[in-house]
Amino acid sequence: MKLLRWGPPGQEKPGLLDGSGRVRDLSGVIDDVAGGVLEPEGLARLAAVDPATLPEVPGRPRLGPCVGRVGKFICIGLNYSDHAAESGMTVPPEPIVFMKASSAVCGPDDGIEIPRGSEKTDWEVELGIVIGKPAKYVSQAEALSHVAGYCVVNDVSERAFQTERSGQWTKGKSADTFGPIGPWLVTADDVPDPQNLKLWLEVDGRRFQDGSTRTMVYGVKYLVSYLSQFMSLQPGDIISTGTPPGVGMGLKPPVYLRPGQTVRLGIEGLGEQTQAVRAAE
Repeated sequence: MKLLRWGPPGQEKPGLLDGSGRVRDLSGVIDDVAGGVLEPEGLARLAAVDPATLPEVPGRPRLGPCVGRVGKFICIGLNYSDHAAESGMTVPPEPIVFMKASSAVCGPDDGIEIPRGSEKTDWEVELGIVIGKPAKYVSQAEALSHVAGYCVVNDVSERAFQTERSGQWTKGKSADTFGPIGPWLVTADDVPDPQNLKLWLEVDGRRFQDGSTRTMVYGVKYLVSYLSQFMSLQPGDIISTGTPPGVGMGLKPPVYLRPGQTVRLGIEGLGEQTQAVRAAE
């Protein structure tokens, strides 16, 4: 299934994408794509619904974040060896973990706002894991049973805020609009192998990132199990799993986003995002 949320910001309704690419309204079945709906029983209930019985949403509605009421937005740094190399950093012996503020979450096509004082706003296409079943101290063998599905994430980053000022990475990752997720949540049963997905990103039509989740250092099973040793994972939590090479910081000379540009990115089978870049008001 491809689950989504549609409508104006803050007023999104739940929906799904049917086999013909039409948005269907799920608001008569569930209140949101969030919380208990993402647990195995909730997803099984939705899978039993015939999309043809649901009202079709007319036109081309705005798509909001594909997950509502995101609890934790957990990110993994330097999880592709070739990206670590372009960043001038070594692959860590354990995953680098940082948090992105949930206020950064936005729809897949809502646009990127360059923060005030920013000169180094960068892009990162990433595979997002959406937790469906609570996870605490789970093994790698059990890990995938706790995953509701997957989505596209653009881990937008302000590199000066992230690495040139003291403190943690979080402040370079958490500005408003720095967390586009979607266009839809693809349930795990429709993603046979999350470690074999192509992912890419373009700026103004020029392709900068062109990779595969095959080259992740720490895979989905490992990350879910690893994080569950340090914190309980809850339905609707998102894990952003790192980015392949081709980020602006790694280019020689570095290239960063400017107002007026357009970013497009996608992951095989998970959909695409398009973001207009603008300056903060």
